[in-house]
Amino acid sequence: MSVPALRIYLAAAVMVMMALSLGAQTPARQVHLSGVVSDIAGDPVAGATVYVRAGFQETQTTSDSSGRYDLVVPTGTAKIEVAIGQQSFFRIALDIEDNRELNVTLRSGETVTVRADQDALTPDPATLGYSHTELLDANPGRPGVPVSVPGYPTETASGGIKAPQYFAPGVAGDHGEPVAQFFGIGNFLFQNNLTANAHGNGYADPNFIIGSTVGGVVIDNAGYNARYGDHSINLAVTYAIRNRIPTFVQMITDGRDGGFSAGWAPRDDRKKAWIAAEGLWGNGFLRRAEERQQYKVNALRAWDVGHHELTAYGIGYYGFSRLPGLIPIDTPVKDDTIDTRQADLTHTSIALIADDWQIAEKRSLMTGAYFRTYSLALRSNFGDGLIRQSEFRTVVGGSSTYSQSLSPNWLLLAGLELRREAPRGLDLARADEEGVFQPVTSNDLTITTTSPFAAVTGKPVRHVQVYLGLRRDQLAFDNRDLLSPANSFDRWPGVTSPKINVTFGEANAAVLPQVSFSFGKAFHANDPRIGTGSAQGDLLIQAREFQMVALKEVGRTELRLTLSKVTKSAQLAKIDADTGLQENVGPSTNQFLTLLARRRGSRGWWQVSWSQADARDRESGEPIPEAPRMIVDVVGGINRLPLGLDAKGEFEYVKAKPLGDGFNGIPVREIRLALNRSFVDGRWLLSLNGQLNNGYTGQTLETLAVGTETEAFERRVGVPLRSYGSVSLSYFFGR
Repeated sequence: MSVPALRIYLAAAVMVMMALSLGAQTPARQVHLSGVVSDIAGDPVAGATVYVRAGFQETQTTSDSSGRYDLVVPTGTAKIEVAIGQQSFFRIALDIEDNRELNVTLRSGETVTVRADQDALTPDPATLGYSHTELLDANPGRPGVPVSVPGYPTETASGGIKAPQYFAPGVAGDHGEPVAQFFGIGNFLFQNNLTANAHGNGYADPNFIIGSTVGGVVIDNAGYNARYGDHSINLAVTYAIRNRIPTFVQMITDGRDGGFSAGWAPRDDRKKAWIAAEGLWGNGFLRRAEERQQYKVNALRAWDVGHHELTAYGIGYYGFSRLPGLIPIDTPVKDDTIDTRQADLTHTSIALIADDWQIAEKRSLMTGAYFRTYSLALRSNFGDGLIRQSEFRTVVGGSSTYSQSLSPNWLLLAGLELRREAPRGLDLARADEEGVFQPVTSNDLTITTTSPFAAVTGKPVRHVQVYLGLRRDQLAFDNRDLLSPANSFDRWPGVTSPKINVTFGEANAAVLPQVSFSFGKAFHANDPRIGTGSAQGDLLIQAREFQMVALKEVGRTELRLTLSKVTKSAQLAKIDADTGLQENVGPSTNQFLTLLARRRGSRGWWQVSWSQADARDRESGEPIPEAPRMIVDVVGGINRLPLGLDAKGEFEYVKAKPLGDGFNGIPVREIRLALNRSFVDGRWLLSLNGQLNNGYTGQTLETLAVGTETEAFERRVGVPLRSYGSVSLSYFFGR
C-alpha cells in the first residue's frame, strides 16, 4: 500500500467512526451510580475524583472520607474514570440502564489506563506493571532510559547520548533487535524500534521522552501477544504516557551536569492537555568531556467527543554529545577514550493521533496514525579507525484494533497494522589516513509491513482462562544499493505467528497457585543490506517460545515463578552495521528461570527478583557472547518517614557475562537511592538522588592497541561506570 493510500485509509477510518457516533441522541433518564474507592490494602481512598462521561454530558464528584461516591448520570454507555490529582488510575466503560454500584480498587502498579478488556490487550501471564511512583529515575539529569525497570538493566556502549539497550536474562540484543519498545497512548501502541538502523538493527532510543510525562511501565516476555510484531521476541517494554501532568518547573544538577524542565497543564483537571520541555547539558563523569546538549518537547491533548476519546501526541528532540567510547577494562587509557573525535548527533520528531471509540460497553475500536522523522550521525572507533554511520528516515503507519464481548466469558480482538519505514542515505563510511571519510556501504531502503491479527480470550470452564491469537506479518523490502547497484533487490517475505496462553486457577486461591502455560512464535526483520558481501541474507528470523508462570498471592504479597525457553533460527549473511561485513550466526536456545516476590501496602512497597539464564549456540554449544547469565534486583520505597520524607532505593547486580573466545567480563553493581521532601503544602519538592556504581557498561571484545602498544590484540573493553549524586528542586503551580 502506498503512503498516500495509507494516509487516506486512516483518515477515512477516523472520520467514518466519528460520523457514526456523532448523530442525534435521544434524551436519557437519570439513574444513580455509586460505590466505594479503596486502595490495594482495602483502606478507603478519600478525595479521589470520579468522572463519568455519557454522550456529550460529563459529571464528576469526589469520594468522601469513607471512600464513598454517588453520582446522578444518564442511562446508556458511560465512561468512568477515577483519578487522584493529576494521575488517572482506573478507567472502564459500562452500559448503565438502572441504578448501579461500582466499587473501585486503585492498584498503584497498574498502567495509567485500565480497561475492561485488559486481559485481551495484555495476555502474557508474565506481564508486570509499575506506576512511576514505584520506579526510580534511571539517571536523573543525564541521558538514557527515563526510569529504571526492576530486573531489566540497560547499558550504553559508548556513553553520551547514544541510545541505551535493555538486557533480559540470556539476551544480548543488538540495540533492540529482539527487544520491542513501545509508547502507550491510552491503549494505542506506538513502536519505537527502527529496523535496519545505521548503527544497529532494531535500534530504539528513549532519550527523547521527558521522564515526568511517563505514568508507568508495563513489561512482558513479548512472544505471546498477537498485538506485537517485529522485534517482539524476548522482551517488550511499554512506557505508559500520562494524560495529565501538574504545571511545574524543575532544576537539577550533579556538579558536572545540569538540567531544566517545565510543564504546563490547564487548571481544570477535566481537560487532558499538557506540554513539557526539557534541556540537559553536561560533561559526564569521565575525563573525556561529553559537551552534551539535549533539547526535548513533549505534548499531549485529548478530547472527549461523544463516545470518542481523541488524543494527539507529539515529540521533538535534538541531541548532541562527544562520546568517550569503549576503552580497555584492564589498561588505563589517557582521557578515558581511544579517539577524541567520537560523537553522536540525533534528532527526531513524532506526530500521532489516536481515537478510542467506545461503541458500547462490550464493543470498542481503537484507531491511530503517526508520522515520524529520524536522523542519526554517529562517529565511533572500535579499534579499526574512525567510522561514520548516518541516515535520515521517515516512518508512517497506523493501526485499528476492534474488541467485542462475544458472551459473558469470551472476548474477540481483531486488528490491522500498517507501517512503512524509509531510511535514506543509510551510509557507513571509514576515515582514511587524512581523516577523510570514504564510503563502505550506501543504501536507500523501504520496508513496508502489513499485519492483520486476531485473538479470542475467555473461560471455557470455571478457573480456566484461554487466549488464542494469530498474527500475519507480510513485509516488502526494497533495497537500493547506491554503491553496488547489482546488489539491489525487492523481496516480499512473510511470517505467521500463533500465540496460545492457558491459565489454570486463581492467584488468590486458598492453597494452590495460578499456573499458566504459553506457546508463541515471534520474529524480527534483519537488516537487508548486503554490504561488502555477495549474497542476500536471511530477512526474517523466527523464534519459538515456551513459558510456564506460577503465581500466588499470600495476603498482600505476590510470589511468581517464570520458566521460559526460546529457540531462534540461524541467521545467514547477517550484516555487521559497524563493518559492512556479513557473518553467519548459528541457531540459539535461551532457557531462563525468574523468581520474583513483591508486596504493596499503604506505607510503601518492595520487590525482589532473581533470574538465571543459559543461552547457547545450538550447533557449537558455546555460550552466547554478552548475554547476561544472572540478574539480581532489589527495589523498594517507604512513603511515610519522619520529617515528612519518603525514600526509594534499588540494588541491581549483573554477574560477569561470557564475552566470547574464552573471555569473561566483570560483574556490574548499581545502587540507586532517592530521598524526597515536600514543602509548603506540596508546592516545593526537594529531591536528593545518588548512584553507587561499580563495573563497566557495554562490555564486549575488540581488537585494538592503546598508548605505547605496537600491536593490536583482542581484549575486553567497556565504558567505566562512575558513582555520583544529584539534587533537584521542583515547584508545582496551583497546589
